[in-house]
Amino acid sequence: MTAPVFVVDTVPVGGEFVLDGAEGRHAVSVKRLRPDEQVTLTDGAGNRADAVVLSAEGKDRLTVRITGYASEDEPAVRITVVQALPKGDRGEVAVETMTETGVDAIVPWQAARCITQWKGERGAKSLAKWRSTARESGKQSRRVRFPEVREALTTKQVAALLAEADLAVVLHEDPEVASAALATAELPAHGEIVLVVGPEGGVSPEELATFAEAGARPHRLGTSVLRTSTAGTVASAVLMSRTGRWS
Repeated sequence: MTAPVFVVDTVPVGGEFVLDGAEGRHAVSVKRLRPDEQVTLTDGAGNRADAVVLSAEGKDRLTVRITGYASEDEPAVRITVVQALPKGDRGEVAVETMTETGVDAIVPWQAARCITQWKGERGAKSLAKWRSTARESGKQSRRVRFPEVREALTTKQVAALLAEADLAVVLHEDPEVASAALATAELPAHGEIVLVVGPEGGVSPEELATFAEAGARPHRLGTSVLRTSTAGTVASAVLMSRTGRWS
């Protein structure tokens, strides 16, 4: 089994290190780590240190010895998913599974047909939940570079993001609208792919037109219609495989 991952502000490059606070408590009281077990420390930005446990003290103090340090390069092809706001807790489900899949950035989108509205304090709390979910899912999936969860964007702002992408894709289930399949789309060898996932009610014709002006083409995944909370994960898996990031 791979070593559990814990998040630190600054990754140590050598010597001994004390993991305390919430992460130390999780290591000692929840994971119940003991001397000679392996752990990984990361800042979530690509830096990692491998370490071996020396001692566990109290309920929240783990002392480790650093055995190795590395910095993970940015991928040649970055994948950003623009996720329309789903109902209920499906937003956290989408963030969790997309993080596990390996996406590099997640952008909440207040689409025209979204039932959920992120406004004021509610919006701030929802964004915080998405970011916390990405962090915890990043740890669980043993990532050392966690996805960035950005501020929610409007349709106009999403269009600006699409215009800067090396490949801009809007997922659509209707083959008359999306004649191209994501599985056969021509992908860039370097740069950024931006993938738009619409809400439960779908991407509106006006939004499709706006995104088309920005250079985004509609693509389909298959014959079945996926939920908004799963479509981004499935599409990301297709892209991960085709860009070689899963090879």
